[in-house]
Amino acid sequence: MRRLDRRGAIDFVDVTQTAAAACPIAPADMLARFHASEDGRLLSGAAAFAAMWRAIPLLRPIGLAARVPWVLATLEQLYDIFLRFRPRLQRLLADRGGA
Repeated sequence: MRRLDRRGAIDFVDVTQTAAAACPIAPADMLARFHASEDGRLLSGAAAFAAMWRAIPLLRPIGLAARVPWVLATLEQLYDIFLRFRPRLQRLLADRGGA
């Protein structure tokens, strides 16, 4: 995503390097799900991804589509499925030397 953000519209923050006082959410919760801030609102999960996509011209149409409630609900369900498999995917990538 950093490579796609050629305009520098997104401020990527490594929560493992951020002081706890600077985070509005507990560090464990921040690591469990993707979070983003858009227009002063803190978003989580698929809504956070959609906000990030809206900031990247190439992905903006997908981010705009996610403003439709049923589209966002579908993306959230897919994100929840991904989260269940994420630990296995991380182990697989680590075993291959990719993580």
